[in-house]
Amino acid sequence: MQILKGIAVSPGVGIGEAVVVDNDGFHVPNRGIPPESVADEVSRLHKAMDDAADEIQRRKQSITRELGPQYGAIFAAHLQMLRDAQLVSEAESMILQGCRSAEYAANQTLRRFAKVFSDLGSEYMAERAQDIFDIEKLLLSKLLGQRQEELARLDTPVVVLANQLTPSDAANLDREFALGLVTETGGAGSHTAIVAEALEIPAVVGVGPFLSDVASGDMVIVDGEHGNLIIRPDASVVHRYREEKQQHRKLVVQRERLADLAAETQDGERIQLLANIEFPHEVEACLARGAEGVGLYRTEFLYLGRGNEPSEEEQFAAYRRVAESLRDRPVVIRTLDLGADKAGLGFGSGREHNPFLGLRSIRLSLRYPQMFRTQLRAILRASNKRNIQLMFPLISTLEQLQQANAELRGVMEELDDQAIPFNRDIRVGMMVEVPAAVVLLDRFVRDVDFVSIGTNDLIQYTLAVDRTNKDVAGLYTASDPAVLEMVHRSIQISLDQDTEVSLCGQMCGNPIYTMPLLGMGLRRLSVAPTALAEIKQVCRNVTLDQCQQVADRILDMDHAIEITEYLTNQLKQFAPQLAIHSS
Repeated sequence: MQILKGIAVSPGVGIGEAVVVDNDGFHVPNRGIPPESVADEVSRLHKAMDDAADEIQRRKQSITRELGPQYGAIFAAHLQMLRDAQLVSEAESMILQGCRSAEYAANQTLRRFAKVFSDLGSEYMAERAQDIFDIEKLLLSKLLGQRQEELARLDTPVVVLANQLTPSDAANLDREFALGLVTETGGAGSHTAIVAEALEIPAVVGVGPFLSDVASGDMVIVDGEHGNLIIRPDASVVHRYREEKQQHRKLVVQRERLADLAAETQDGERIQLLANIEFPHEVEACLARGAEGVGLYRTEFLYLGRGNEPSEEEQFAAYRRVAESLRDRPVVIRTLDLGADKAGLGFGSGREHNPFLGLRSIRLSLRYPQMFRTQLRAILRASNKRNIQLMFPLISTLEQLQQANAELRGVMEELDDQAIPFNRDIRVGMMVEVPAAVVLLDRFVRDVDFVSIGTNDLIQYTLAVDRTNKDVAGLYTASDPAVLEMVHRSIQISLDQDTEVSLCGQMCGNPIYTMPLLGMGLRRLSVAPTALAEIKQVCRNVTLDQCQQVADRILDMDHAIEITEYLTNQLKQFAPQLAIHSS
């Protein structure tokens, strides 16, 4: 049994067989084969080895011509490994005796050999393990015919293990069969983590290198509450986690009884609790859990996992569906936020060195105005007789906001000319996600009806921390005094200017921050549907005076660790029945 620690990003427990998706997207399921097929599978294995050997030989000759024989010798060593008699014999035996597919036998055998090299504690031997991984990828490509398995087509319950998954990979997971998700890389604020939470799939990211220690078919446990991955657990651990999973279900049922109760403090202050969604189908869960509307509809997931831009009609149908499901409740639709860790559709000039600082979000929309106008048309058409609001993301300059508003006015004129109905008084807002927006917020609010603080980006830009980089994940925290000052300043400026303000980042979905946010003056929170009950429970357990004292206290503190510890203790005092989340 092996226990690895990562970052918990989506609560719950997943127990089941692993499916390992390597960097090239290969998914090698643990499928048995009928005994009469084993001879054919052995033949497939040998054919793939011959093809792989031919390709290695071609690489050796090419590199030798280009760089010299000393570099060609690298591939000679690969060829020798591939033809190793023990390796071939072991893979054949797994097919003949275990009735397993050729790809599974190759995957298991090569991974075992690589593990032996890695465990020898020698840098030289560790490099040989990497050579084996290269051979494995080549051999699998021959066996699978260069075909990459689609995660959307999982047909048995499995835990997905990968080096990394893009947000579109995560969005395409089949929720019926994806029991859990674990990645070697990634951070708490990554969009892959956000999607996993939206899909309510237990998830842990940023575990570090572990794929060489596990194979498809191994039993694993994903602990999305504490950030653990347990590989090949013993029976007692499986039993304990099954009981914990049962207790978690009971706790969820208890919290959902709060759905029909108001989010009201003990001294009578009403708090508006909204939900963040990625997909139209999430609305049902939002309503069932008592959401008063949608404070953030992330529209970019209409664009991901496809090769072409969604049409105006596709977008119109999605926006209308959400608005109609919510009836008279508000729905805030954020315009496209592609870029950074949500690449899609091939926009831009190619791979960016610093994608979080590059052509993303509103910058991308303004660079491609026709795409932007198509989305604005769809949103405006859907707004007719519905409570739709529109919000621009990642605004960092007044010019950007003015350009976005100008595009919106232009689309309104087009619709008027075509006699297409829409809400001419649609409320327009902006995200506060970068320090520049906070510094000049008193000027920005002149051109918007509301603002929403997006702490996922605000944290990384304030602290200069890439939220998807596991090496600096520990620095990414909403408890940092600079982040809290940014949030406090944004709330105060908005209130001073009589501008509606909300917060829609993951920060407000963590119950340790509910009291200080209310104490800073926030009365409108938008959280993941799974967090609604917890946040409502905190609101109903406290008074505004208590919240004010907590906010004042942390704004005077100097260190994130002491702030987190203080807030955790406050939550234990005022809402001891809640599971404690880490920041």
